[in-house]
Amino acid sequence: AKLPFFPEVLAYALLVYKFQTFRSAILHKIKTSYPAKIKKSMAGFNLLSGKLEVQFAIRLPASQHHEIFSARPHHVSNMAPAKVRNCAVHEGDLGQKGTIIEWDYVHDGEKKLAKQIVEDMDDVNFSTSFKMIEGDLMKEYKNFMIVVKATPKSESTSLIHWTLEYEKLSEDIPEPFSLLKFFVHLSKDIDDHHAEKKEAK
Repeated sequence: AKLPFFPEVLAYALLVYKFQTFRSAILHKIKTSYPAKIKKSMAGFNLLSGKLEVQFAIRLPASQHHEIFSARPHHVSNMAPAKVRNCAVHEGDLGQKGTIIEWDYVHDGEKKLAKQIVEDMDDVNFSTSFKMIEGDLMKEYKNFMIVVKATPKSESTSLIHWTLEYEKLSEDIPEPFSLLKFFVHLSKDIDDHHAEKKEAK
């Protein structure tokens, strides 16, 4: 049976999203209400940069979820075919830092492409960081980093933490809240895939 998309997951992510939106509104007011000298002194407050995070539980062991994204991303299309059409190595070797990976995926009903470099990988703490270098996201963002981390909850379950850190090309670009939701559902689809295989045995 599939796990529901827990309301508390949406609530947590929405809280982070609202904070980012509130911060942007306040800083926009500051920038437009004060003279240039004061604007310059507020340079540390960047309207274009943001960070969204979400955490939720799945039935998959932390090590297994980590291995999928760090060493077997080309298997994701078999586990979540509605979201990921294909994943291929462009340069380097799977399971290694510096490897460049290309994704063919579907987000908000549209086919999209992404090229990422594995920026960091921690097989002890089950964390992998991807830096976007090409693709549809780079049409709206100057920088985009995706971090996925799995923390053991028990021997067979884990807490998954997705983090999006980004810098938009303009203030008119919305926060990537729908993309955060995409990654939550991606992990859930992977979890359901393995649960169904286990039940079928």
